[in-house]
Amino acid sequence: MKFRFLVVLASVLFFTNVNAQADCILGVGVTSDSIISDIFQLNDMQKSKLEQFSTNIKLQNETLNNNLAEVKSKHPQSNVTELRQLADKYKNVMDSMARVQEVADKKMLALFNSNQYELYLSLCKDASRSAYIVVPAVYTDSIPNENR
Repeated sequence: MKFRFLVVLASVLFFTNVNAQADCILGVGVTSDSIISDIFQLNDMQKSKLEQFSTNIKLQNETLNNNLAEVKSKHPQSNVTELRQLADKYKNVMDSMARVQEVADKKMLALFNSNQYELYLSLCKDASRSAYIVVPAVYTDSIPNENR
């Protein structure tokens, strides 16, 4: 009986750990554009889009941060119910920030060529993170692997 309990417990812990991997964010708007550009060797068009996405996410996050500050300062906090409501509002804004980040990262990843995307997948695997699945772009100026 003890052994069966240990096996079930180990299985639950293993599957919880496997399913609990965090998303592998690229960090558009958070990580320096030059770092992303250098690591993934972005072309000029990709660099331009990265800058555009970074600016956009910074503006959206600034608005969301203002919402957080407003929620924190204006929401009553005198009892447990009000604190729960505050926590729910705070969580909703934080979830919005995560969605904004995910959208920006996926847009940028969709501009990656297959080699850049493979590097992203490799880095995510090394970090034990769940990579976003996108279809890499095909560029006419790319050199096919069979000609190398």
